[in-house]
Amino acid sequence: MAEPKKKYNISVEATLEVIGGKWKCVILCHLTHGKKRTSDLKRLMPGITQKMLTQQLRELEEDGIINRITYNQVPPKVEYELTEYGWGLKPILDSLCAWGERHIIKEYGDKFAVLEDSILNH
Repeated sequence: MAEPKKKYNISVEATLEVIGGKWKCVILCHLTHGKKRTSDLKRLMPGITQKMLTQQLRELEEDGIINRITYNQVPPKVEYELTEYGWGLKPILDSLCAWGERHIIKEYGDKFAVLEDSILNH
């Protein structure tokens, strides 16, 4: 058991510390559909910079949410996948997606008018 580094006012702060921000939940949602290479994630999230993607992946790995798998081959191959611990976030991610879809419909009427064509949006 780690010695507490800080105190939280409410436990959701701890959750948001790990998955908060613009990109982490998006990365995690893509990884619920299987292992992905960095280039796959970059293609699926064209708005993220390479630097930000690398930073977010490192932080998720440090928090034990994802595994970085390195294949000893030329050229080098690296894939990312959810850890068993990370899979525990799936119900939260599913709930966030469902609420977001309801919000989009409330605000815009037709979700497909504002959602990109993606496997995550079907």
